[in-house]
Amino acid sequence: MTNNDILRRIRYTFDFKDQSMVEIFAAADHAVTQEQVVNWLRKDDDAAFVKTTDTELAIFLNGLINTKRGKREGAQPEPEKRLNNNMILMKLRIALNMKAEDVIETLELMDFRLSKHELSAFSRKADNKHYRECKDQILRNFLMGIQRKLRPEDTQDADA
Repeated sequence: MTNNDILRRIRYTFDFKDQSMVEIFAAADHAVTQEQVVNWLRKDDDAAFVKTTDTELAIFLNGLINTKRGKREGAQPEPEKRLNNNMILMKLRIALNMKAEDVIETLELMDFRLSKHELSAFSRKADNKHYRECKDQILRNFLMGIQRKLRPEDTQDADA
């Protein structure tokens, strides 16, 4: 999945308007314009489409955490320069205040089975022998499961 796909899915799932997206970036102490947001959300074949960088997606996810859970005391975390699916899953899990059982339940909504041990392997450091890379399929099913929870009337996968 591309960063733009993830941004589009989150926007659709939570029904964020363009201004809300700008405010989420602002919650992570980063200013973006509505035009930037619109260009990130365009279809990939649109001439005005702009790729979202890992840092921009990290800022957005940090802003989502701050928006959903409140800012933590002290200095805000620096956005990562490189993101992987494990980090994205972890940030979404934090923003939505989900426990392992909640994540597993969300994946089961998409008929995707994952054990608690497999899920915990995604949270480990890369040099840990039990570390496991979160594949696109798992992240996609997680995002679609959240969408199914929050927008049950929308049974089909949306690209909006």
